[in-house]
Amino acid sequence: MVPDSRAVKKTSGKRKLAVWKFASCDGCQLSLLDCEDELLALAGEMEIAYFMEASSHQVEGPYDLSLVEGSITTARDKRRIQQVRAQSRVLVTIGACATAGGIQALRNFSDVEEFTSVVYAHPEYIATLKTSTPVSAHVAVDFELQGCPINKHQLLEVISAFLHRRPPQVPAHSVCVECKIRGNVCVWVADGIPCMGPVTHAGCGALCPGYSRGCYGCYGPKENTNTASLCHWWKKELGADQATIVENLRNYNAAAPVFARESRRQERPDGEK
Repeated sequence: MVPDSRAVKKTSGKRKLAVWKFASCDGCQLSLLDCEDELLALAGEMEIAYFMEASSHQVEGPYDLSLVEGSITTARDKRRIQQVRAQSRVLVTIGACATAGGIQALRNFSDVEEFTSVVYAHPEYIATLKTSTPVSAHVAVDFELQGCPINKHQLLEVISAFLHRRPPQVPAHSVCVECKIRGNVCVWVADGIPCMGPVTHAGCGALCPGYSRGCYGCYGPKENTNTASLCHWWKKELGADQATIVENLRNYNAAAPVFARESRRQERPDGEK
């Protein structure tokens, strides 16, 4: 819920930070808590006014900076994100759920009513939307920080940028660049393993390729992606089948537009066209 007039009043002259949860696993909020020493320094610069993952203490809005984790999956979510936006001077979405619908966006490609009828004994009690969508589909977002979960150093950079009134310096290059920096042998070239690295945003430090596994696209699409070319070469060079291609595109960032469009195209009989 959004704090109301019964919440604790503002107690300092610091700028106020709020952290909100929607449909998610809480992993990105935990990344903030994992900052540890940096979090103590942050508390010296900002008043942590609303962060239910860390404390039941609440300070009413408006808030100078809101960090939002999670996708919009219910009618209540749609109403609540509007309230959060109205109380936030700057709103930043954090993580794959908030920026691209998350793993729960797999529902966007199937029949939700069929799923609920199979899974739940009384599906009539389940109040959910047919789709899982990013926060930006419903309100204006000032910055999107990708990742599943987010990189805590990138998160600290975003907060620092806010405090110093400058644009965040978050790299826009692909995981392939991180592989080069780390000195990884390319798993695609050396081992013939399908890898999402060429179209995936940097941030993980090329974790999976570092262990001879293909990138799963956890950090979502990089800018100016060419997923059509990626899928073409997976088929031509690696002999990847349709299921492999679609499964890789529909992962943690299934509702990211560039991934969603290409996965639907690959499901068509003509595939490449």
